[in-house]
Amino acid sequence: MIGRLIPFQAANPNMFLKQIGEVTMKKALSLIMVFMVAAAFSATGYSAEKYVSAAGGIAWFDDADATDVDEYSHDGYDGYTVGFDSGLAILAAVGCDYGDYRLEAEFGYQSADHTFAEYLYDDGEEVKEPSSWDAEGDMSVLSLMLNAYYDIDLNGVEISPYAGIGVAQVSFDNFKLDFRQEDEYYEGWSTSEYTTAYQIGAVVGIPVADNIMLDARYRYFMTTEFTFEPPVQWDEVNTDRASHSALLGLRVGL
Repeated sequence: MIGRLIPFQAANPNMFLKQIGEVTMKKALSLIMVFMVAAAFSATGYSAEKYVSAAGGIAWFDDADATDVDEYSHDGYDGYTVGFDSGLAILAAVGCDYGDYRLEAEFGYQSADHTFAEYLYDDGEEVKEPSSWDAEGDMSVLSLMLNAYYDIDLNGVEISPYAGIGVAQVSFDNFKLDFRQEDEYYEGWSTSEYTTAYQIGAVVGIPVADNIMLDARYRYFMTTEFTFEPPVQWDEVNTDRASHSALLGLRVGL
């Protein structure tokens, strides 16, 4: 019992500062979310046409590297890469239409299954076997974005390039590798982290009824780099997430 208490009493002050920083970050991100929604309906919003929209489709996540490993038990390893299956993308938004441009607050959800994990090696290092394993578990991204659109009217059909910035929560649920399934400690691992995010894309809007548009959308979404602590072998790793989505939805004027 005493042996278990000693590490706690001699806790690293850097870890304590990190925990304080994480709490501060989450509070700051919450304030940013509130600000973004308010910005979409600013004082000039009374002269704009309001609308709501929803869309769903397929998301394809890029393979993600986790690098900058501080301490690892085997020289030559520089981190790892994880791959994903195609997944789900859902968007819902409320916005203001000013004619040639629009502003909106958008909530997004994306999810995909892990498919593999493989080690990254320092340049010049011999690749050791095995270096790749099947992976299981879900990865999801919740996002709240402030988007700006520029609408180009082509005889009733709208072509709308857009860009957005916001915040995201990246979550890993029950992540595990096939060679560790028999080990109870590594049977499943879950965590989540907050980070900033941005996106660009384009929408083709086709009128289908009064005040109703059918929106076909392409979106590229990416988070900034964030840090998390896996349960095995690495202390901390830095990574990000990026995805391509094809979505179809409706936009309804209010």
